[in-house]
Amino acid sequence: MSTGEYTFTDEEGIYLVKLARQSLETRLKTGKELPVPDDCPPKLKEMSGVFVTLRIHGKPVDESLRGCIGMIEAREPLVAGVVHMALAAGLEDPRFPDVRASELDHIAFEVTAMTVPKQLEARSPEEIKKAIKIGRDGLIMQRGYNRGLLLPQVPVEYDWDVETFLVHTCRKAGLPPDAWMQKDTKIFTFAGEIFEEEEPHGKIIRKVIAR
Repeated sequence: MSTGEYTFTDEEGIYLVKLARQSLETRLKTGKELPVPDDCPPKLKEMSGVFVTLRIHGKPVDESLRGCIGMIEAREPLVAGVVHMALAAGLEDPRFPDVRASELDHIAFEVTAMTVPKQLEARSPEEIKKAIKIGRDGLIMQRGYNRGLLLPQVPVEYDWDVETFLVHTCRKAGLPPDAWMQKDTKIFTFAGEIFEEEEPHGKIIRKVIAR
């Protein structure tokens, strides 16, 4: 993705990551919810899906996750989504105990702003695999009430190929690993612009994941 294709500037990304940290810090240190700011850059007031990821700094990628929650549908402005998803990542991820204030200096924040998911038209297994590009696409797997999502950075971090990515997304949805090959399973792709702290309270950068 070239600079001209980005939806958000580096400055807007920095703003979002700082806001995510401020949201969780405010709740943990004061017990209050940070108000959604009115004076944010105009672009951040547009509706967007978003995920906030918390990672324990210094640990291997497969041991570092401390929370990750987001909203797939664009139900509210991006700036509000970041405030709310940061709280959810720290306090509502059922895989982990609530984050404590004492942990904040050891956690790096990451924000992924999503594009609108698009359903894959490809149906045969080979067509599906050819339609997905590692480093560009995130995946959503859906069948009935079961739905699971993996962000585009995940297969790059774990060095997965496309089929492994599909299998793990099925598992995330609570579906059999071969569900992606079944006609009653819907597969959606989306892109994401990712911004992260290099270290807790540290420099915030745009995360480029293409390989």
